[in-house]
Amino acid sequence: MIDTTTILLKSIISALLKELFGDHDILIDLQETRKEFKGNVTLVVFPFLKISKLSPEATGDLIGSRLLERSEEVKTYNVVRGFLNLTLTDQVITKIFDEIKRTNDFGLKKLDSSLPSAMIEYSSPNTNKPLHLGHIRNNLLGDSISRIVKSSGRNVIQVQIINDRGVHICKSMWAWKKFGDGETPKTSGIKGDHLVGKYYVLFDKEYKRQINESILNGTDLEEAKKTVPCILEVQKMLLDWESGDSETVELWTKMNTWVYSGFEKTYERLGIVFDKNYYESETYILGKKDIKGGLESGVFYRKPDNSVWIDLSSEGLDEKIVLRKDGSSVYITQDIGTAIQRFKDFEIDSLTYVVGNEQDYHFRVLFLILEKLGYDWAKKMRHLSYGMVDLPTGKMKSREGKVVDADDLMDEMESAAKEMSIELGKSQSFNDSESEKLNKVLGHGALKYFILKVDPKKKMIFNPEESIDFNGNTGPFLQYTHARISSLINKSGSQVDYDWDQFELNEKERNLIILISKFPQRIKAAASDLNPSIIAAHLYELARGFNGFYQQHSVLNAETASIAAFRLDLCKEVAAVLNSGLYLLGIQAPKKM
Repeated sequence: MIDTTTILLKSIISALLKELFGDHDILIDLQETRKEFKGNVTLVVFPFLKISKLSPEATGDLIGSRLLERSEEVKTYNVVRGFLNLTLTDQVITKIFDEIKRTNDFGLKKLDSSLPSAMIEYSSPNTNKPLHLGHIRNNLLGDSISRIVKSSGRNVIQVQIINDRGVHICKSMWAWKKFGDGETPKTSGIKGDHLVGKYYVLFDKEYKRQINESILNGTDLEEAKKTVPCILEVQKMLLDWESGDSETVELWTKMNTWVYSGFEKTYERLGIVFDKNYYESETYILGKKDIKGGLESGVFYRKPDNSVWIDLSSEGLDEKIVLRKDGSSVYITQDIGTAIQRFKDFEIDSLTYVVGNEQDYHFRVLFLILEKLGYDWAKKMRHLSYGMVDLPTGKMKSREGKVVDADDLMDEMESAAKEMSIELGKSQSFNDSESEKLNKVLGHGALKYFILKVDPKKKMIFNPEESIDFNGNTGPFLQYTHARISSLINKSGSQVDYDWDQFELNEKERNLIILISKFPQRIKAAASDLNPSIIAAHLYELARGFNGFYQQHSVLNAETASIAAFRLDLCKEVAAVLNSGLYLLGIQAPKKM
């Protein structure tokens, strides 16, 4: 509901309660009426039982009957236990619609430059393989949340940390040196990240071969995993890189450059843009001085073997190492240092990490450590913990090459959109170039919506066939609804003015106006909960409501010119919310299909 309407209703109800029960200092709690009950807004009655001295039903009936008598805003009411469900009059509904029409980019707030920026970190890929389906969910969540927070009036800094160092990187390097024969993206025609990923898989095959050979020679399995030649050579390669060996650093730079280029092409296809890239090869040295300061202040303690720890058992966690006995960092050490560095790099007051739920414990520890180190902003750090995404065929395994690469999946979605468009005759009036562009828009829309419509906290299975359907809760259904309305608007001629007194709203028109009016609330909730599925659910409800209205009521050939003009305005506002909402999900809204 629009804020001004809510404020008006609260004022009316407050005055009535004062008249009925005298002065009171009880918060008036107005909520959306639940879908299974009739009404537009619900007053929670329970807080007033002490002063009414009546049952919840009698209290609700008393307030409702008086509102019906005294108020021009309430049309009907019903009481369900301690909840008073109010149906608003057409007068209120039309005022709401007039306010919607007067508001540019309804629901989207302008940037408030007086507010500090919010930072959101997502993607964070490894440079030993291309982005895959799991990365797609991560990127789509990060991008959509960034758009939603921006639409709430905050500037957002979008960052990623690229994991470009470590044993996993050296595995690809080792395999390329042994099996590559100088192959490059240019000579092979293979995208850089895919090429490096190919050698990561080759290493795993060679590693398993050497382990099996070692076992046949009498070595224990666990010992073989640690001592076969390829793994020892990879570990030496990592030490060479850390010591600055020129040949190793040169190979590392060359192969990572291939991967960076490949990532950028994938990001471009997904519509993903970052304001800054952080690289683990640079950030892994951060954090040590912060640990030293924490040692001096008593946040950390040193064990007899010289390793440094923090005891979080009083907070329900456990002891956590932050420096090894040789003084080297562990992963959380650099996360501490990187977080501190980011608050130095940018004027931000919050930092959100979009990372899978297998890292829940890690972030609980990280945020708590930063609080104990005295950083007030640590209280505004958040972890958008999301569930894994699998295919109907099961889990993916990068080492074995059993993954769905992001590029391949986008190709598949575009092809599926093309087949579906041809089958349904959606692109008959398009030339080849227009059809290709539409297939990309529909394919990517199907992919993004199918993933973002699921609550991030839930594990999900991505089914390409279900996602591309033009009916039901899918991206193409919303895109087609927007295109249908756009076509309708294009066909309309000059529009006459209309007077609300000339006609009455039907139930479907009322419901559409109420749905449109809820869009700002949905954005606010999605930003607060870091949950794009709230936007997706609202768009589907709106599109479904519009199609139900359109099937029963003519727009251009309505009963009168005034009704036709109003319905055309209603269509425009539905299309505007669909366009804005799809944008918040990173999806294009085509005007022609």
